[in-house]
Amino acid sequence: MRTIRSHRKIRLGILGSGSGSNFQALLDAIAADTLNAEVALVLSDVPNAKILDRAGHAGIRAEVIDCRGFANKFPDEAQAETARALQEAEVDLVCLAGFMRLIKAPLLAAFPERVINIHPSLLPAFPGLEAWKQALDAGVTEAGCTVHYVDAGMDTGPHIIQAKVPVLEGDDYPSLHARIQVEEHRIYPLAVQMVADNFSCQTALCSTK
Repeated sequence: MRTIRSHRKIRLGILGSGSGSNFQALLDAIAADTLNAEVALVLSDVPNAKILDRAGHAGIRAEVIDCRGFANKFPDEAQAETARALQEAEVDLVCLAGFMRLIKAPLLAAFPERVINIHPSLLPAFPGLEAWKQALDAGVTEAGCTVHYVDAGMDTGPHIIQAKVPVLEGDDYPSLHARIQVEEHRIYPLAVQMVADNFSCQTALCSTK
């Protein structure tokens, strides 16, 4: 695994399909000096996604991924182009922020153990779409969110950090989702910093050999 020089900020590449609220949480943490990182590139598979507007307002390079007209599939050609764009931007860590397509090779091969995602459930429970709805429909008393490494499965990679959210009497889909998002915005910057610190430790160990 390539190590990251500990004397500089970790460079992030963000992939998103929607409003980009978790991307904004990362930007806010960077501005508050609680996350030692910089966003190098934002990519979206949705041309009119709000996450692109957020990036533009922040002065961050933002581009649209060409998925060849597929509504849900992430074709290999598009993944290869995405990987090249991230590499050209010298991205260290790829952060998925509401990105709605499954990541597989060649993007995972280009960034081995360097792609993370935040999912609105306490994985392994309720993988896939609209996990808060799955949780409420299942009648559980506790929901939450998980930051995890991305592998070739659906929300199956190793966990980095989780946060629990109680399901309250009278909760509906929007109310539960809103409380989960509060925790998402709290733990995603923490998880990115944990990963960055781990990279720095690897670098320090290498330098002592």
